Amino acid sequence: MKFTTPVTLSKIAKLINAKFDGDSDFPVRGINEIHMVEPGDLTFVDHPKYYDKALNSKATTILINKKVERPEGKALLFSDDPFSDYMKLVKKFRPFEPATKLVSDTAEIGEGTVIQPGAFVGNNVKIGNNCLIHSNVSIYDHSIIGDNVIIHSGAVIGADAFYFQKRDKKTLKFESCGRVIIKDNVEIGALCTIDKGVSGDTVIDEYTKLDNHIQIGHDTYIGKRCLFASAVLIAGVSHIEDDVILWGQVVVNKEVVIGKGAVVLAISGVDKDLEGGITYFGAPAEPASKKWREMVMIKKLPEMYRKLQQMPEGK
Repeated sequence: MKFTTPVTLSKIAKLINAKFDGDSDFPVRGINEIHMVEPGDLTFVDHPKYYDKALNSKATTILINKKVERPEGKALLFSDDPFSDYMKLVKKFRPFEPATKLVSDTAEIGEGTVIQPGAFVGNNVKIGNNCLIHSNVSIYDHSIIGDNVIIHSGAVIGADAFYFQKRDKKTLKFESCGRVIIKDNVEIGALCTIDKGVSGDTVIDEYTKLDNHIQIGHDTYIGKRCLFASAVLIAGVSHIEDDVILWGQVVVNKEVVIGKGAVVLAISGVDKDLEGGITYFGAPAEPASKKWREMVMIKKLPEMYRKLQQMPEGK
């Protein structure tokens, strides 16, 4: 999440009652969790396993629970509980705003766009020209919809990320402050759910078409001209390149990259990066030609076993 104007390091420190190392006027331009950081961002780290990753990331302000040497060009904030203090910043700069009507007065609706009765359009939503938003669609706050987009009934755009921190006897919610961005000429089927980024953006790029009952996890990028059939499930922080086809009930694990032009056949599970331009099948998904050969061999196993049993001893 980017701030509308930079906030000084000293002001951030005062908000969370933290000590800091760096120029008091050092600019903080936004907050982001570690997977999505950019220069100017503040991120947090609260586990020794990830100290180096955070300190050496693109983030220029690090909220940390250990006194460490400050990397050149960066600022540090010291906290006993970086997670909780980071959540305070999320709630400060992106607070929940209750709705007062089905289409918020702060929403921007483009020329020629039709919002069917019963659709919900939240605060600070932007919808482009010539879109069709069917009844019972829910578009959460700060979502951005391009031109010529169709969203079918029951779709939910911008629900919170499924992102939690496990602690002793607790499961703590990582408050979402990101957005969903749907670009021009996209079609979203009925009952699809597209989660906002934790602190960055979930993006559906131009001319991609989604069938019904599809789940897109937080901070995922879906490229241009992709086609997803019914019941596809994609976990968070995945990257699907242009022209990818996912057939029905394909499941994609988190942080996976699927290359340009790949095709994944129905009822497959993707647990690792896939090279583009290849057709895949199975769980785990592998090149379909290899998988089909394996299936033929498996079918032959009973016959091979019977022949083995019939062979004379010693042969």
